[in-house]
Amino acid sequence: MRVNTLKRAAVAFALALPGAAIAAVVAAPAAHADGCYTWTRNLYQGRSGADVRQLQVRVAGWAGNRDIVENDGIFGPKTAAAVRRFQQAYGLRVDGVAGPETYAKLYELQDNDCTPRHFSYNELDGGCGQGGFSGGPVSATETRQNALRTMWKLEALRRSLGDKPLYVTSGFRSRSCNNQVGGASDSQHLYGTAADVVSRTSSLCEVGRAARNNGFSGIFGPGYPDHDDHIHVDSRRENNSDGAPNTTTWSAPDCGIR
Repeated sequence: MRVNTLKRAAVAFALALPGAAIAAVVAAPAAHADGCYTWTRNLYQGRSGADVRQLQVRVAGWAGNRDIVENDGIFGPKTAAAVRRFQQAYGLRVDGVAGPETYAKLYELQDNDCTPRHFSYNELDGGCGQGGFSGGPVSATETRQNALRTMWKLEALRRSLGDKPLYVTSGFRSRSCNNQVGGASDSQHLYGTAADVVSRTSSLCEVGRAARNNGFSGIFGPGYPDHDDHIHVDSRRENNSDGAPNTTTWSAPDCGIR
């Protein structure tokens, strides 16, 4: 049994104990479930804090049709609904409460750098062979965090498609890279909030239609100019740095997505 597995079991045990016992257990330094993040309490509607933000990053892809999960650290109805959809998608008990069973699945899904297991920073960073997350309108730190949220949404989309592989053909672009490829001057790719994806097992229309339920407020695909060979997904509605209205914009006319 791996050390991480033992640590995860210890955390799950602590979360399952009554309130007084939990206080006694978590008073000591928390055992980390992996190299990324460890939750030390159950989360449900009414709770708030940094641990809620961490949860929101990971369930943002289960927001539901035309909705989003704000990364505000407040466990409200939208977060609860996303947790329920996550639980249902992975065959867990559906109660909208993030507890040991939900955390165990999240630990299973994430790597030590906090990325979901089927996507990596290398896939999302620095198009045009530049690498990294610098050169855009916001700091590299903010861009990297945006890319992480994008990857967790892609992980949800992948699951929605039957856990079939998705391939990122374009993620973050620096200004110079965006100019080089002829991207729009206000492209969401500049912020790390967008990805162009393709699939070898699902049609582009199937990918685009599924993406409507995975927290993406921008979707462009077949029938939209220059998007007949990929599906573009982004989180423009959550991007407060681009100065644009926080709206949902979908356009893949050949797929019936408008």
